Amino acid sequence: MARNQEDKNGRVPDAGDTAWSRRADARDEAAVLQDSWRDVPQAFRAGDPLPPPWEERFGPLRAGAVDDLVVVAQIGQSLDGRMATTSGHSHYINGADGLAHLHRLRALVDAVVVGVGTAIADDPQLTVRRVAGPHPARVVIDPRGRLPPRARLLAADGVARLVVTGDGARADMPAGVEAIALPVEDGRIAPAAILACLRGRGFRRVMIEGGAQTVSGFLAARCLDRLHVVVAPLILGAGPFALALPPVARVDHALRPPMCAHRLGEEVLFDCDLAAQRLPVGRAKTST
Repeated sequence: MARNQEDKNGRVPDAGDTAWSRRADARDEAAVLQDSWRDVPQAFRAGDPLPPPWEERFGPLRAGAVDDLVVVAQIGQSLDGRMATTSGHSHYINGADGLAHLHRLRALVDAVVVGVGTAIADDPQLTVRRVAGPHPARVVIDPRGRLPPRARLLAADGVARLVVTGDGARADMPAGVEAIALPVEDGRIAPAAILACLRGRGFRRVMIEGGAQTVSGFLAARCLDRLHVVVAPLILGAGPFALALPPVARVDHALRPPMCAHRLGEEVLFDCDLAAQRLPVGRAKTST
């Protein structure tokens, strides 16, 4: 067992070495979760029940309650709601467990969406690397055509790559990347219009991954079914907030979605159900 293994100095810790034991227990738990996850992406798409803890965490993403889309957003933040330092540094606020959760979400959706600011600042790959599962299609919202053609998320690896631009914006993209032109209003493309285009291309489960402005925009437009907030045990004290929404005058006017909390190692996942306020985008559900 992990408690009887030697540490890096060849020492077998005694029973009082609780810090070492906690780290060993965490490694054991992570290994067990990886093993139990292996068949989840396929079972999820087949509609089969998932082993614990996956059914509770991801079962609600199988089907939409409003229409035939499921739109989930994911944000990682500190205890004080920050997503980066004042210098913009954010790698990584979330630890290994929070990042694994993000990659598991990617493995279950058809497409992952980011804004061009995140694509330029972080140059993400948006692939599934930390867990088993298929890579999702990658979508960038780029109203003014700022995305460089060498961005890593545009790399040809067998999955669809789409760039949503504004009407008339120049899109200098590599071969195989689809450019979608949509109307721009006040510098932004309407979230509902983006989802309608993705639905028209066969993407039914969509994740809005970042950044804060993009996630906030989809939430304010009532275009999210779920919001996953992964809170890391650190306090930054300053820096940009993970969400920025129109203000409310009174506390009782605040959005209060049903919520479940899940432990992710030392982090906590808050799974917020936003279906009650989501506006229809795809084919509306009908009662029978």
